[in-house]
Amino acid sequence: MNITIKKLNLKKDKRGWLAEIVRPEDVGGTGFGQILVTTASRAEIKGNHYHKRKTEWYCVIRGKAMLTIIDNKTKEQKELFMGDDNMVLVKIPPHHFHAIKNIGKKEMYLMVYISEAFDLNDQDTYHDIPQ
Repeated sequence: MNITIKKLNLKKDKRGWLAEIVRPEDVGGTGFGQILVTTASRAEIKGNHYHKRKTEWYCVIRGKAMLTIIDNKTKEQKELFMGDDNMVLVKIPPHHFHAIKNIGKKEMYLMVYISEAFDLNDQDTYHDIPQ
């Protein structure tokens, strides 16, 4: 049998956990970013950053969340409720600050596709809201 089993490395903190599910090396090379699943404990916020290169797609697959997106150039802000009552996929382009808050009573699960895999030496993650 030609199968591969990859042990996932869960990164945990008080907000919840994150696991990188599929990375480029798992699917044979370049051109693929990564898929991850992260959780947020009740009332916790994940994200709170923006990227200059990366595009992200968010889907709350369990629980309830409010996603806030701010366009860094125009300062236009959008809030969107996602999850159990509104199962949607949201594309977040570069230069858009984004934060997602668990507004439900239980742990929230967020599945994310990112156009580039995380690289500790070139993170492309900026936490300051542009003025």
